[in-house]
Amino acid sequence: MGALAGKRAIVTGGASGIGRAAVELFAAEGAAVVIADVNVAAATFLAEAITRAGGRAMAVECDVTRSADCRRAVEAAVGSFGGLDILFNNAGIICRADVVETTEEEWAHVMAVNVTSVFLMSKHAIPVLARAGGGAIVNAGSGWGLRGGERASSYCASKGAVVNLTRAMAIDHGPQGIRVNCICPGDTDTPMLREEARQLGQPEEAFLAASADRPLARIGTPADIARGVLYLVSDAAAWVTGTTLVVDGGGLA
Repeated sequence: MGALAGKRAIVTGGASGIGRAAVELFAAEGAAVVIADVNVAAATFLAEAITRAGGRAMAVECDVTRSADCRRAVEAAVGSFGGLDILFNNAGIICRADVVETTEEEWAHVMAVNVTSVFLMSKHAIPVLARAGGGAIVNAGSGWGLRGGERASSYCASKGAVVNLTRAMAIDHGPQGIRVNCICPGDTDTPMLREEARQLGQPEEAFLAASADRPLARIGTPADIARGVLYLVSDAAAWVTGTTLVVDGGGLA
């Protein structure tokens, strides 16, 4: 029996990076998982692999900036797995630019994917969680949601919003038995981090090597972050809500 045996979960942006690692870990720990991703082909491939290995997973095409798509992801969990216990609001993007360089369209898109998605997914999931007597939500923040970063104004603003939205949600929905926490990763070897190197015009491997400049002297892996999320959604964190867990190899220190 795994730590999430019998639980039903949704992971947004679940087809790659940290989301994929969380999906795989949740499934290994006994959860049935809805993989909600705009890349439905990759989500389907992952769901099929988990099913072949004896787990339970399904893919749902989901643009997390669209309310109808978010509602459909929740309905898929209820319809296929009988309910919902866990929501990991993981989907996110980055734009490496200062406020002068950032276009209005880029600003709006970062805010929609990184912040509005948390609002929309939670808006549709919370009534289901509440009817079941509670559950756990984890929102993906960032170290740059706790301090500033160079040429990342929209990203820093969006992740700061997620950190404080988490606190507000924890206050509002704690009486319903719903715990809401925030995971704040440091630099992690994901497609998004490699996209940062491209946006900044830096060699990918050199950029990743520089990201290892922290007390534990290595870059993070998606599995490092997924294990932190697993703690927050598991019964081990039964009295933990409204908090921010930094998983960054000591970078903020």
